[in-house]
Amino acid sequence: GDEDQLAVRRAGVLVRRFVRAPLDGPAAEWAPRGTALITGGTGAIGGHVARWLAREGAEHLVLTSRRGPDAPGAEELRAELEELGAKVTIAACDVADREAVAGLLDRLTEDGHTLRSVFHAAGVGQGRPLADMSAADIAAVLEAKVAGAAHLDDLLATTALDAFVLFSSNAGVWGSGSQGAYAAANAHLDALAEQRRARGLTATSVAWGLWAGGGMAGDDGEEQFRRRGLRPMAPDLAVTALAQAVVHDETFLAVADLDWERFTPAFTSARTSPFIGDIPEVRRYARSVAAETVAEADTGDDAAAGLRRRLTPLTEPEREVILLDLVRTHAAAVLGYGDAEAVDAHLAFRELGFDSLTAVEVRNRLNKATGLRLPATLVFDHPTSAVLAQYLRGELLQDDADGVDSTLRELDRLEAGLGTIAPDDGDRMRITMRLEALMAKWKGTVAEAPADGEKVSSQLESASADEVFDFIDKEFGVS
Repeated sequence: GDEDQLAVRRAGVLVRRFVRAPLDGPAAEWAPRGTALITGGTGAIGGHVARWLAREGAEHLVLTSRRGPDAPGAEELRAELEELGAKVTIAACDVADREAVAGLLDRLTEDGHTLRSVFHAAGVGQGRPLADMSAADIAAVLEAKVAGAAHLDDLLATTALDAFVLFSSNAGVWGSGSQGAYAAANAHLDALAEQRRARGLTATSVAWGLWAGGGMAGDDGEEQFRRRGLRPMAPDLAVTALAQAVVHDETFLAVADLDWERFTPAFTSARTSPFIGDIPEVRRYARSVAAETVAEADTGDDAAAGLRRRLTPLTEPEREVILLDLVRTHAAAVLGYGDAEAVDAHLAFRELGFDSLTAVEVRNRLNKATGLRLPATLVFDHPTSAVLAQYLRGELLQDDADGVDSTLRELDRLEAGLGTIAPDDGDRMRITMRLEALMAKWKGTVAEAPADGEKVSSQLESASADEVFDFIDKEFGVS
């Protein structure tokens, strides 16, 4: 059927579904006690988690990052947390380095601190397609997330913890362009949480959407994610969700603020997705698309026929101008440009700023304008306005795709033009020679030009009309 993600297991074939998680069942009696370790603790998200734990009564917070106390804002964060009543240790520790992690844990034990909870928030983002990354680039993305989690899991395998929380990402749940390695790293954390549970250990993995105010995305990234339907979450609201996940002892949870009207068209642009199909907003969108498809079917043929009637009598250059203007006009409207002239006809749509969402929008506009049923990948399959205009020309005038009809129309136009002139014998001879030469070339009977072509031309210029027509009769078989 429409399933695009299957897992074949001994128990049967499994499929994935993204559904809302109701907040039900009894909440555990959980509160931070003893020492809490936060990797990536001096970052924006780690800071929010530390403040929450301090407010909830955590006695000792250990915040780690590669730069430790030298990280920007680290001392200000320390002062804020101490004012909330927590003892604070800020340590430089690369969690991808097993020896560094082991050394940190040993020092905590030696100093008499009992570790009760772990919040693994360290990570390195990714903003490039996988094909553009080296093995070293990929390893750097994986190390902080995967290696850090693996070291903590292994080194604390016999430690009785109240919470072992992994900060994952929805890039590993539904995928994300230019985040292949990052998606794999986060999917690993989700699987690790399941494995720990299977071993009888506590574990919670939360796949986060976009945090507002200084997360990995940054200000520029936030705008890109907004366009895809992923809205930044208020940190206080995200922390509340985190607290609920911990006290309800969740193994895995995805937390995000999604604008489904934007997210759904982009996510389903290439194909339908049963994975998100049970979300009520997605169902409503599917129904609206189905209704719109029926409506377009009623008017699409008229739109296509009207455009074909407009294009049919024109020359190829005239057609190109009209179709190129059509493409550029709709591309400009989707991108928010003032007019079509702002869209470079030979610049790739990707370079103009098109993404999966805007690609769908321009496809929908061109569907209505042309009456065609165009693919969602239209602007990526035909990467510039000029190339796309040529594609539309072929789709609209398929019967004339080889140029036969347009050639015949040009001949009709020539015939009509000849009927409106009255040449004298000399002009008539010139026109006739041109037509017969063209006809001979079409038939493939034109011989190589004679070496004494200039002599023949000179003779024709001085010949009488009768001599010229006699020449034509001998050369081209015309009487």
